[in-house]
Amino acid sequence: MAVEEAGQRALDLSKALSTGEGRPLSASDATRDSSEGVDYDQAAEEYGWRGPEVAFGLAYAFIEPGQTLLDIGIGTGLGSVLFHKAGLRIYGMDLSPEMLTACRKKAFAADLQQHDLTVEPYPYADTSVDHAICVGVLQFIPDVACVYREVSRILRDDGTFTFIVADRMPGEDAELAVGTEHTESGETRILYRLSGGEVGDLLGENGFAPLRNVMFSVPMDRERKRLLRVCGYVARRVRRV
Repeated sequence: MAVEEAGQRALDLSKALSTGEGRPLSASDATRDSSEGVDYDQAAEEYGWRGPEVAFGLAYAFIEPGQTLLDIGIGTGLGSVLFHKAGLRIYGMDLSPEMLTACRKKAFAADLQQHDLTVEPYPYADTSVDHAICVGVLQFIPDVACVYREVSRILRDDGTFTFIVADRMPGEDAELAVGTEHTESGETRILYRLSGGEVGDLLGENGFAPLRNVMFSVPMDRERKRLLRVCGYVARRVRRV
């Protein structure tokens, strides 16, 4: 992913599922290899992708007009436009030049950077941002620890990190194979799921305190016959000693 995206990217699950060349989706895949930002936005609506609204609802109680927010995997900006409307200054990173171009045309982001989400460090200084989001990206990354490390470094004390992961229940495998009937690409794709305990460990190890979470479902095809269970979280960056 070289960011992606996530780089976020407010990724439409179904469109992301149709990227790749017969391998597990990488971070760069997750950044949506689509060349048309408008098509991406339309597809997100058609598939019923509600991740941006969920993320905003989780974070709303903790944000203030005039604060800054980093959208990790900003894509076309679906994940952060609501925060912009609430008065926040938006920064974004994504791997895809096409997605960044589409986002730039919407003229709401103060700064956009092309960067791989899996490569440290991110192009932002320590304690330089008030809040961060990562929406529709993390389920495409085999090892997400670097994302949490970098967000922890970049966020100011008491800042929040709002993110969505594919949820894993007891007895389920971490990897989920998505068949060709859903990928629309003729290839099987791999998604990566995290349990609540794994998310808790990632947060604790990187100086975050969980605040709220909500479970919901994401349609995986246009007919919405198969759903992916996901969980949205918001966590606060603990004050540094």
